[in-house]
Amino acid sequence: MSMIQKEVSDFSVNAFYNNNFKTITKADILGKWSVFFFYPADFTFVCPTELEDLANKYDDFKAAGCEIYSVSCDTHFVHKAWHDVSKTIQKIRYPMLADPTGALARDFGVLIEGQGLAERGDFIINPEGKIVAYEVVAGNVGRNADELFRRVQASQFVAEHGDQVCPAKWKPGAETLKPSLDLVGLL
Repeated sequence: MSMIQKEVSDFSVNAFYNNNFKTITKADILGKWSVFFFYPADFTFVCPTELEDLANKYDDFKAAGCEIYSVSCDTHFVHKAWHDVSKTIQKIRYPMLADPTGALARDFGVLIEGQGLAERGDFIINPEGKIVAYEVVAGNVGRNADELFRRVQASQFVAEHGDQVCPAKWKPGAETLKPSLDLVGLL
């Protein structure tokens, strides 16, 4: 079943953010663009490469009015411990959400039941709290922050220009498509 246009359920989770513990709720994501970036676990192998890639692109996401929320089924204490011992994780300036009960991962359909881990899934959330794009990949395949950022920009563009669509590899300033009325139902 598709997650497109699914509204994010109410939530309240602990987070490690700016070297502090903080509570993040659904109210925090409303009114702006967000990315929920699920990964299997702290202290693993592919995860820090992805989180560092996002950290290196974070200023671009922020400039586009989009907040990043990384999410794993670890506690906020484990996020802090990982931050304290890893030079890579110390680069992170976005909130690291703790989901030890798997409630968020379950709501987004990425919880690996019985393992207490999340699949690698990223979800672009519009200011109304609805999923407008997502990708879920195998645990042994890392994702690309540049492509995720491009999808955020395209999602923002089509939200603002509802009569246009973005073709493959579209980037801001590139040509878009304006579907003819007889093809609209085929999109």
